[in-house]
Amino acid sequence: MPAFSTADGTRLAYHLRGTGEPLAVLPGGPMRASAYLGDLGGLAAVRRLALLDLRGTGNSATPADPATYRCDRMVEDVEAWRAHMGLEHMDLLAHSAGAALALLYAARHPHRIRRLVLVTPNPSPLGMRATPEDRLAAARLRADEPWFARAYPAFRAWLADGADFDDTFLPFFYGRWNDTARAHADAEPGQTNDEAGDRYFAEGAFDPDATRTALAALTAPVLVYAGGADGGPCPDLAHRTARALPDAEVAVQPGAGHYPWLDDPRWFRGRVAAFLGTPADTPRTPAR
Repeated sequence: MPAFSTADGTRLAYHLRGTGEPLAVLPGGPMRASAYLGDLGGLAAVRRLALLDLRGTGNSATPADPATYRCDRMVEDVEAWRAHMGLEHMDLLAHSAGAALALLYAARHPHRIRRLVLVTPNPSPLGMRATPEDRLAAARLRADEPWFARAYPAFRAWLADGADFDDTFLPFFYGRWNDTARAHADAEPGQTNDEAGDRYFAEGAFDPDATRTALAALTAPVLVYAGGADGGPCPDLAHRTARALPDAEVAVQPGAGHYPWLDDPRWFRGRVAAFLGTPADTPRTPAR
């Protein structure tokens, strides 16, 4: 697999899938190896995906200094990656916590972005974040699901008082709790660097006022992509995120959770490809 060295000498790997024009992809987690993204609902059929394993995850090396796991410290990793790939400007897609890194990158290097896709993003660099109330409101949309009665109290306790994460409420992160979602969730423990994830949002990572000011120089169009059944971000937070950017639009995939490419691959692929200017399937309303 291809790899490159960062400014501090850490060797980072990335994975190439598909054909066509390159699309750089940053994973979330935080600090989850890019394998969970798969081919992004078949997007690799129309774009050549370059999926980065952030430092200390997947096939990338562990840095000498664990403090470099902090989100803002990895911005120059992304810039080194762009230069390594020989892209003067790049289309960039980022998922969840990876969107925080993408926003910081866009603020520091606005002229390197051609198009930016933020999928179910964490907008912490803008001083916004999903609240427990957002997440619980989204969870209650699933009240007719057979697992809801057992999952909801555990989810509420986790959000309210820091109770341990319980696999019981994993279904709330997916629009459809089916075999595909279960297999995706089961793979997570071996893909995430928990120490790195704990440092990703560490104190000092974000200066929202400075980031908002810097993003005024971003001329590239941005797609903020939300799931209609996701609480982090809920559609309202996605719209507020878009309003903080100079040229942004919002897409809300009906019935989708935090991983919308799993819930309806065709809808996801069609909407993202259309934004990127690449022909693909026309989105349809997912069946529930």
